[in-house]
Amino acid sequence: MKVQGWVFVICGLFFAAVDVVYWFWSKEPTGTAVMAISVGLAFMVGYYLLFTARRIGEQPEDSKEAEISDGAGELGFFSPHSWWPLFVCLSAALTFFGFAVGMWLFLIGVFATVMSMIGFVFQYYRGNFSH
Repeated sequence: MKVQGWVFVICGLFFAAVDVVYWFWSKEPTGTAVMAISVGLAFMVGYYLLFTARRIGEQPEDSKEAEISDGAGELGFFSPHSWWPLFVCLSAALTFFGFAVGMWLFLIGVFATVMSMIGFVFQYYRGNFSH
């Protein structure tokens, strides 16, 4: 994880340099603000990866002598099938559409988004697939 963290930090430094050059070249505030946001996001992800790498210790991808088999094993639980991401996306689209159309549709979309996110989070706590 250290390598990935340093990649994001270096990208953040590159974005910062490009942002300064862009500001002096164009004097356009919108593009400069967007570039500044990308600097912040790159540094945020880089910091998180470096902080996590320090906390969990050396990983196989950090060692130059590591083999592919060193990273083998269980990585976590991934849902083999779930309809909830579709419902979350549809309700989020309804929310954004409601933001453009009217407050009543926006509120319905917010309610649908919250309910579908709750269903997505708790899909393996009830029913046939609970463990």
